[in-house]
Amino acid sequence: MDKPDTDRILGLGIDAGGTETRWALSDAAGVIVAEGTVAGLSALMLAKPAGRDQVHAAFSKLARDVLATGKPARICAGLTGFGGNGHVLVDWLSTLLDVRGELITLCNDIEVAYLDAFEPGEGYLVYAGTGSIAAFIDEQGEFHRAGGRGVTLDDAGGGYWIAREAMRRIWRGEDEQPGVWQESPMAHAVFDHIGGSDWSFSRSFMNTQERGEIGKLALAVAMSAGADPAARHILLQAGRELARLALALVTRFGERPIVLSGRAAELHPLIFEAMRSDLPPGLNLQKRSATPHHAAARLASLPRN
Repeated sequence: MDKPDTDRILGLGIDAGGTETRWALSDAAGVIVAEGTVAGLSALMLAKPAGRDQVHAAFSKLARDVLATGKPARICAGLTGFGGNGHVLVDWLSTLLDVRGELITLCNDIEVAYLDAFEPGEGYLVYAGTGSIAAFIDEQGEFHRAGGRGVTLDDAGGGYWIAREAMRRIWRGEDEQPGVWQESPMAHAVFDHIGGSDWSFSRSFMNTQERGEIGKLALAVAMSAGADPAARHILLQAGRELARLALALVTRFGERPIVLSGRAAELHPLIFEAMRSDLPPGLNLQKRSATPHHAAARLASLPRN
């Protein structure tokens, strides 16, 4: 096994989302020297003891993996659900990675994702992961948003929303015609994912799983889109919902380039196609794979005055 890197000043970037948590180490030149993943987490999980245990366990695993490569001098972490109160998280990261608290920066995961796509003031990021949000950081560094209100309220177009829409369609069909699910490729894919077709499996899955795990059910919807019109409809509607988020920022701040990113955005080409068709032809829309943990690592590696 290679010895940990102790000669270079390294910055640790963390991108914590509901599906997985990604980390990267960058040197002062911005070169990514190592990266990895641990379990998904959310700052919202800190509200319950079991959630706190899960977050601490994920950070503990992350710390072991990071320190096997090198010791970071500074940390920049973007976390989904982060609302500004991060004392507990800073204490944990400080203890686990032996980094002073004042050298640890916490922010919302979308702020880091935006800086992975644009310089401040340059464009709009529409991010579709477990949830969905459109983000703009202006030239003065102020963060503006459309959406991102949480999966209980909205987050249309994200993975959780896609999964919930599929479940809703399947069980409404069963209300009207019991057993009709057997004619639906999407229902077969969904029930295979959750372990069974009885209502008890769906009820348990939706009520006991973390939001990131529910969001992964969107993969089953995307896999069945080629054979099931209902799945295609859901994915097309997801793209339209993401276009609505982009247009909200265009209306407020004017035309700028738009980037669509996030795991849900990559589920199926129909999502991007529907988003493109719902936006004015003159708007510049691109789809990019997101690496916000790299952006966070490079921010952490910058020397401070």
